[in-house]
Amino acid sequence: MKVTVHKIASVTANLRLAKELEITRQCRAEAGNVVVVRALEEKTVYNQLELDTGRMAKISKEDIIAAALGRRRALRGFVGDVPAQVRVGDKLHVLNLGGVIGLCSSENKDVGRPLQVEVLGMAVNGNGKILNIAQGALAPRPTLGPCVPLIMVSGTCMNAGKTAACCEIIQKFTSYGYSMAGVKLTGVACLRDTLNMEDHGARWTRSFLDCGLSSTVGVSGLPAIAKALLADLSAKDPDAIVVELGDGIVGAYGPAELLADPEIRAATKAHVICATDLVAAWGAVKIFDGLGIKPDVIAGPATDNEVGVQYIERDLGIPARNARVDPWRLAELVEKVAFGEDSAAPPPGEAAAESYGQPGQGEPVGR
Repeated sequence: MKVTVHKIASVTANLRLAKELEITRQCRAEAGNVVVVRALEEKTVYNQLELDTGRMAKISKEDIIAAALGRRRALRGFVGDVPAQVRVGDKLHVLNLGGVIGLCSSENKDVGRPLQVEVLGMAVNGNGKILNIAQGALAPRPTLGPCVPLIMVSGTCMNAGKTAACCEIIQKFTSYGYSMAGVKLTGVACLRDTLNMEDHGARWTRSFLDCGLSSTVGVSGLPAIAKALLADLSAKDPDAIVVELGDGIVGAYGPAELLADPEIRAATKAHVICATDLVAAWGAVKIFDGLGIKPDVIAGPATDNEVGVQYIERDLGIPARNARVDPWRLAELVEKVAFGEDSAAPPPGEAAAESYGQPGQGEPVGR
């Protein structure tokens, strides 16, 4: 049976699906399987779908969508799982902007209930095999091997400013003359963050989606998956890789497992924590202390003004830099930690200031 879809979700991007798909009614409940669904309603909030092109589109009632099964555990979003079985006619939910489909078990008042869809079938290849986003993906790698310096950016929660910090570091380092790569190792599938890294100067990007995962919830052997992505980027010989750990360091997506891995720790030259508030900053420092890691800088909303900056620097003894207010100072500190005092950055008034700096806030200073 053939069906023409209106929208192809970004979670399936690596498969490069056509708008006309062959589907089967014999469905199988497995994370990553490409499921074709029909939207049963329209919403006024959380009603967008990221397409395989990276463009955002509104989901309209009766839209036929090619997406993929997966799990989500979002504190400020939806909680959902791959159901025990999937049949044509089943009612499931859109769990995230990237088109991860599952059965929602918990909502958040800020985004309302998830948009409901009806299963039409699953996409198959020419041999009748159900398509899965893991087909053709990077294989897990048990050891990391030689790796360029990693700049690790983690957070206390989703929406803590991790992507903003990653992008500012990438942009400023690029203006200094560094060749940069970016990767997102944990979270739920969406192209937005890696595309944002590319927009800020990253020459190469990867995410767990390139390893065939619709999310990293409940994934076993996550360090081996992370090492595959890091090794792939390191082989392109960038000066550094900026690593975003999606969601919070406490949660179901697996950041803590990666922070504890000996090989990944050895390759990490700078740790940036994005904290939502001062209690979160304090807790993150305690968690890192338990891992035997001292953070190099704290960013995020906890550093939005001098109240947070003073507490973090005075009471926690860690530098505080805000990616939105002081992106140049953040990049300067990270650069010195990652590469030492002898750096590639130009002094004020040279290329970086001419290209990016404006008089006042955000201008590179202190060199």
